[in-house]
Amino acid sequence: MNTGTVEPARGAESRLSTAIAIARLIGIMGIVYVHAWTGRTAEELAVVAFGGQAILRTVLGEVFGRSAVPLLGMISGWLVVSTAMRQPYGTFLRGKARTILLPMLLWNAIAIVLVGAAATFGDLKAPTPSSIGWTLNELVPLVHANDINVQMPFLRDLFVAMMIAPIMVRASSRWLAVVAIVVVAWSVSGVHIPLLLRPQILLFFTAGIAARRFGVAEAVARWPVALCALPFVVLIAPRLWTALLGNVFFDAHPHAMAAFDIVFRLASAVLFWRVAWALAGSRFADGLRGIERYGFLAFCDHLVLLWLFGPVIGLVTGALGSGLYPAYLLVQPLLVLAVTIVLGRALIAVSPTAARVLSGGRLGR
Repeated sequence: MNTGTVEPARGAESRLSTAIAIARLIGIMGIVYVHAWTGRTAEELAVVAFGGQAILRTVLGEVFGRSAVPLLGMISGWLVVSTAMRQPYGTFLRGKARTILLPMLLWNAIAIVLVGAAATFGDLKAPTPSSIGWTLNELVPLVHANDINVQMPFLRDLFVAMMIAPIMVRASSRWLAVVAIVVVAWSVSGVHIPLLLRPQILLFFTAGIAARRFGVAEAVARWPVALCALPFVVLIAPRLWTALLGNVFFDAHPHAMAAFDIVFRLASAVLFWRVAWALAGSRFADGLRGIERYGFLAFCDHLVLLWLFGPVIGLVTGALGSGLYPAYLLVQPLLVLAVTIVLGRALIAVSPTAARVLSGGRLGR
C-alpha cells in the first residue's frame, strides 16, 4: 500500500494542532501583560503615561496582548466546526457549559472570596462586595465587565457564541459575511447591548469558522514571516501613540478608534499565528504544547494571582517607576504560568475532579 501521501498529511495535521496550542498559549500570556500589576492607580498611570516604564508597559500590552482576543476567538471558531457538526444540540451545549460557563462561575466566586477577603481584612486596594447586584454581576457578567476578573467577559460572550455555533457552522458563507458585517457595525457604533459585552468576540469567532471553511490558517502558514509582520509593523506606531494618549483620545474619536482596533487586532492575530506555526515546527514545540494544557487555568486564575501576590512581590521590586519594576514587569507572565503549573499539579494530586472542572476539562483526565 502506498502511504507516501498519508504520512505528510498526518504530519501537517499534527503541526496544525500544535500551532493552535502554541497560539493559545501566546494569547493567554499576552493577556497577562495587559493586566500586569503596576502598583499605581489609573490616575497615577495617566500622569506618567510618557515615562519610560509606562511606555514599556504599554508596548508589551499592545504588542503581545492585542492579539489575544482575535487569536483565542478565531481558534474557538475554528475548533467548534467539528463538534458542532457532529453532536446533537443538547449534548453540544452541555459540553460547552461544562468547559466554559462552569469554570467561569467558579473562578469568579473564588475571586470574590479571596480578593474580597484580602481587601476587607487586609491592605489590598481591590473591589469588595458592595451589593447583591454587584456580586451577581461578578459571578456572571450580565450587564458589564467584572471588576475583579476583568477577562471573564471573554468566556461569557464565547458561550453566547457557542449557543448559535451549530447554526453558524451550517450557514452559507454569505450568511457568515452578514453576521460579520453586523457585528463590525455594532462594535464601531459603540452601542451597548448586554447580549454581548464585547461584540468583537463574535466577530473573531465567526472569522474562525470561515477560516476553517476556506483553509485560511494553512494558507497564512505558508506566507513569509516578513509578509505577515508588515501590517502589524505599519499599524503598531499609531496604535502605541493613541494608547499612550489614553482615554481622552479614545473618547474624542470612539468610532474611528473602534474600527482601527479591529484592524490592528486582526493584523496582530495574523502575525502571531504565523509565529505559532513556526514554533510548531521547532525543537520547542513539544515543550510548549505540554505547557499549553495549563493555559486555560492561567487564563482563569491570573488576575486572582496578580491581585493577591502582585503587591507582595512589589514590596521587593517597587511599583511602576522603581528601579527593579521593569524586570518584574517582564517576567509576570512567566511567574503566573509557573504558579499555575504548580497549582494545576496540586489540584491533580488532591482532586482530579476539581482539576478537571477548574481547568475546563484540560487537566485531571
